Amino acid sequence: MAEFGRGFQAVIFDLDGVLIDSEQLWDRARRAVVDQHRGTWRPGATRAMQGMSSWEWSAYLHTTLGVPLPPGQIAEEVVARLLAEYEARLPLIAGATAVVPAMAGHWPLGLASSSNRPVIDLVLQRSGLGEFFTATVSSEEVDRGKPAPDVYLEAAKRLGVAPARCAAVEDSANGIRSAAAAGMTVIAVPDSHFPPPAEVLALARGVLDSLAELTPEALF
Repeated sequence: MAEFGRGFQAVIFDLDGVLIDSEQLWDRARRAVVDQHRGTWRPGATRAMQGMSSWEWSAYLHTTLGVPLPPGQIAEEVVARLLAEYEARLPLIAGATAVVPAMAGHWPLGLASSSNRPVIDLVLQRSGLGEFFTATVSSEEVDRGKPAPDVYLEAAKRLGVAPARCAAVEDSANGIRSAAAAGMTVIAVPDSHFPPPAEVLALARGVLDSLAELTPEALF
């Protein structure tokens, strides 16, 4: 595995697609709400919404996909479907329960996620990983979702670490763009369901085949 350099003071993880295999579950929940309310799913909608905050993707379902509900109600329905999936089975990525504690033994950890706060809290509680994160941020708590850098900048702020001294672990195109725009060193673990294009992966310092390949030694 490639060396990512020295001098990091914190590591910030994305959640969906990095620690939990959920991108397709979000997609399924949104499609179900669109179908239920007689909207129209459009080509490219899945990728367009990756990284959006709940305020952004619920507005997208309303204005672009034609769901005739207020965005707030759309978000509630989608999130309720997703939480029901997680209550039944939490689809953690292989290696997550080993990698996170190992990294936390060397650096403070942050989480910069596009998921809603209730989703983040449920995943961290049910997985037992919550104790390892010093700061967690939902993109609904900042002005703009990914690919804007806001959620990563806020995570660094809450950690008290300069963004340039943070390593970010990301899977999606918009997530990689977000962390890179924040000035962080990006470690990409491409989502197998929605792999980023080559020109986006080029923004990452290193590309791993799986989360299990991420070790503290790689950051020394």
